[in-house]
Amino acid sequence: MTETYDLIIRNAQDRAGSPISVGIRDGSIGAIGQSVEGHGVEVDAQGQTLGPGLHDHHCHLLATAARMESVDLTDCRTEDSVIARLRAGTSPSDQWIRAFGYDERVAGLPDRDLLDSWLPNHPLRIQDRTGAYWLLNSAAIARLGKQPLPSCVERDADGRPTGRIWRGDKWLRERIGGSPPSLAALGQRLARWGVTGVTDAGASNGIAEAKLLAGAIPQRLVIMGTETLPTGKGYSVGPVKLLFDENDLPPIEQTVSRIAAARKLNRNVAAHCATLGELLFYLESLRQSGGARPGDRIEHGSVITESLIGDIAAAGLTVVTQPNFIHDRGDRYRSQIDKSELDDLYRLGSLLRSGVRVRGGSDAPYGDANPWIALRAALDRRTRDGAVIGAGEAVDRSAALALYQHSPLAIGAPADLILYNWPEDSGALGEVRLTLIGGKIVWQG
Repeated sequence: MTETYDLIIRNAQDRAGSPISVGIRDGSIGAIGQSVEGHGVEVDAQGQTLGPGLHDHHCHLLATAARMESVDLTDCRTEDSVIARLRAGTSPSDQWIRAFGYDERVAGLPDRDLLDSWLPNHPLRIQDRTGAYWLLNSAAIARLGKQPLPSCVERDADGRPTGRIWRGDKWLRERIGGSPPSLAALGQRLARWGVTGVTDAGASNGIAEAKLLAGAIPQRLVIMGTETLPTGKGYSVGPVKLLFDENDLPPIEQTVSRIAAARKLNRNVAAHCATLGELLFYLESLRQSGGARPGDRIEHGSVITESLIGDIAAAGLTVVTQPNFIHDRGDRYRSQIDKSELDDLYRLGSLLRSGVRVRGGSDAPYGDANPWIALRAALDRRTRDGAVIGAGEAVDRSAALALYQHSPLAIGAPADLILYNWPEDSGALGEVRLTLIGGKIVWQG
């Protein structure tokens, strides 16, 4: 009896270069081999590589979509270039201007008065390159109203808001109002890059955020967030997200209590560890909570000293890192960080060799959402200017892809697949011809 499939991909090759064909039925891989006998809609891969789709294990979807509608300041290095970018194409004076990627090396963290000189006639909010600060001019502050301001709003000696808001995203969003950004364009862009799954790492994700995210993109969705995040249709519930700031760490008892609450919910924990201090605080919190559990995560692992690798491996923790930051921010790191400490940044090879489970994420919009930039950086550890950071942390192509490939290429696995070409040339990015999610074509180039 001849098998019937919804889709058959023929004449592909696997990652090792061997011939491979796949038959897809009911959203899963139904057959796999050098050739597949059967009937169905056919795709001729023409020798391109067939593999599992890519999963971005740490991103911020709403913020990324909002940035697609905002002014990009990431390549502005002078005040004049910032001003020109902000003023280009501005429209009615009552319209908010939202900008991102501001580098504090331009003029420090500007206060409302300096921002007024940059753009006096529009309510302006600028997010700094780290995503931690919002910077508002006077017109924007006036929109916040007269109600008591929370501690995230910096004030001067006279109690006047300076315009700097530290980690006040949720409060600012509630105060400003407005419609959330559309995620449709972002979903299509991710599909074009071969991304078939994403994990939204918002620390404040709860019921409202889940309603906005579920079903808004074609990718499979995991949502991290607060203890109140419910189960629901269109997404899987991820770990409880612990957001640390080394300059304002919570009492360790509070973190231990949150870990205990996550355990009662049968959820893992994932902690923002962008500094060594934050990582040490998290490790101690886990120790006081009875130890880590499989699936607990270190988000970023931006700085991991060699002496801690064994402890992380012994604890069974997963490190979700961003190789793309070596490319995106590496030249800044080289100018600001002691040379002896550069090897501690965004480790890969040393973690994998020690048996640590490592996954990759973009941290978009704070890092580039294109996974092929991260994959390339995992191989060559090169900055934008071509310098190498942590050469011993480089990995081969198979290990790099494993950071992002979520499901196996095997019978019964979800048909979340990509056809792609990733040239061996140094510096080349992958190009995706076809992206399937659940056996359905969501991108074809």
